[in-house]
Amino acid sequence: MINKRLLIKHLLAHNDENSFYDKKRKIDITHKEGKAKFLKHICALSNSNPKNNSYIVIGVEDADNNIVGVDFFDDSKIQNLINAYLTNPPLVQYENIPFPHLPDDKVVGLVTIRSSEKITSLRKNIWKYYGGSVFFRDGSMSMPKIFDVEIKDVNSKIVEAIEKNAQNNIEHTLDGVFHFMNKRKDYNAQYKVFKEYFVMCWAGQKKTVKDEVFYSRVDIELVNEQVRLFFSALDEVSIDFDEDNFKIIEYVKLGLQDRYHYYPLEKTVIQFEDNAQYNIDTKLLFEAPQYDKKVLHHIYNTNNSILEKLKKELTLTPREEIDLKNLPSTYLICYLNLFHEALNKLNEAKPYLKSHSDELYNLYKEALRILRKVKYN
Repeated sequence: MINKRLLIKHLLAHNDENSFYDKKRKIDITHKEGKAKFLKHICALSNSNPKNNSYIVIGVEDADNNIVGVDFFDDSKIQNLINAYLTNPPLVQYENIPFPHLPDDKVVGLVTIRSSEKITSLRKNIWKYYGGSVFFRDGSMSMPKIFDVEIKDVNSKIVEAIEKNAQNNIEHTLDGVFHFMNKRKDYNAQYKVFKEYFVMCWAGQKKTVKDEVFYSRVDIELVNEQVRLFFSALDEVSIDFDEDNFKIIEYVKLGLQDRYHYYPLEKTVIQFEDNAQYNIDTKLLFEAPQYDKKVLHHIYNTNNSILEKLKKELTLTPREEIDLKNLPSTYLICYLNLFHEALNKLNEAKPYLKSHSDELYNLYKEALRILRKVKYN
């Protein structure tokens, strides 16, 4: 079992970016340019390493390897994006790795790429890259190339050594459990051992509604691998488990005009096997709430007026300040009800929400997170 925190440290210490490893301060796959660049790097690393894993570490300063972290990114549908745009797509896994010195809402992203051992290429045009393009790693750069020879495997022994040195041990596991329990003791911290091998820690503010238990401010970690599986300050979550499975159902709060409901968004089941392996299966449960189009048109136009006032730096009325807090989720609901321009308006609002307050910017990111899950599915 590889301790992913140790793996990141070994990758950062081993060398500068090369043909099996890349590092990024951040990525953005919400826009075409960011999505295209991410796919280019996936394609290049897959082609340059047909026999071993390749990695992208996200949340690291390029100049000095300083670990600064990024937002938790719970995109379980990222493989769908890879499959849609790449021919002979590699297996890609995105994991959130906590580091003790980072704030609670920051992690280091670790992307693991396992080649199909066939040439990977772009399936279709995206941004300035043409369908059919093939990329390889040239040192620290992902470059388009014409190939006419068999790809050489030059990294397997190096990657194998790095992964071997990152193997977990009982000291790392115990340290991880004690750190989690002490840090989360105000939030009903718990742990359980599955199959005499896997250690799961979780915490959250507990509340009971009609005999059902829900949690908010939820944090879930698989301690053996030092992987944060779930983190949210906004959602309601139900947790259920037996000897073989750990099940999470995530709910999102959506509504209009101060009338909100919780809608099931996604179910995640972690199944632990007897052979020291585990599988994570996710299923999207979300069905968008539907509203009267006349009511939506009125609210949509109100949001647009508030956005224009923000752009012009005009003072909002007390009522508009209240509506501003609902703006991200309202634009999301409008988009899900086929107001296609609402997504552009939401993206337009980003810099103004960010400069207004951290609370509004977090609500914006939450709306995009829900949309990303629905869209990739």
